[in-house]
Amino acid sequence: MGAFLYAISLQWKLDIRSKTILITCYIVPLLFFAIMGEIFTSVMPESKYTLIQSMTVFGVTMGSFIGLPPSLVEIYSSDINKVYKANGVPLYLGLVLTNISAYIHLFIMSILLYITAPFFFHAEIPEHPGIYFASLTIFIAVSLCIASIIGLAIKDQAKTSMISIIVFLPSVMLSGIMFPIELLPKAFERIGKVFPASWGYKLMADHTIRFENLLPLIIILTLAICICRMLVHKIDK
Repeated sequence: MGAFLYAISLQWKLDIRSKTILITCYIVPLLFFAIMGEIFTSVMPESKYTLIQSMTVFGVTMGSFIGLPPSLVEIYSSDINKVYKANGVPLYLGLVLTNISAYIHLFIMSILLYITAPFFFHAEIPEHPGIYFASLTIFIAVSLCIASIIGLAIKDQAKTSMISIIVFLPSVMLSGIMFPIELLPKAFERIGKVFPASWGYKLMADHTIRFENLLPLIIILTLAICICRMLVHKIDK
């Protein structure tokens, strides 16, 4: 119990001094929303029906792929790793607490978008809020698990940032939030389906949870959890 409380305290201190969380989970997504929300609704008035989903996909993808990996590198590739071991804290706890922290921040950001989009841009609120937030819950979890693989597998901050950007850009560009995915070449459309953003957007934009959109996210989540367990076990050796 003491080790668990120590890990929570340490994670709290890391979050407080983390500029990455502030920038990637709040500042950049909300600025993107403020600018692109105006552009989308001016150029394509029909975008108001999916503006909340589009901006949320961008924000969650940004916060996950750009924000989470550096935090994991800071824990597992620095003296913090030794501090965990010295205080008897299981190494997996760092991964779990970091994901929970990022999850809370991304959910708060998503709620801000949900509340403010109708006020500023007359965006359409999802017809079934319960289904929307259930879909959002799944999408955030899958995105964070994929981001965790990057943070655990790559131990250099510079390389982590580079890989994160390489994964982030196609995730957003090929997800369908910028333009209809049907307009993309078939090859790009197939590549887009590899990333959770594409399926998360479809899941949140629908009025119901369709199994054909949910299944790929479940598969990605299961594989990502297995890979994360293997990577943590490897670090613990």
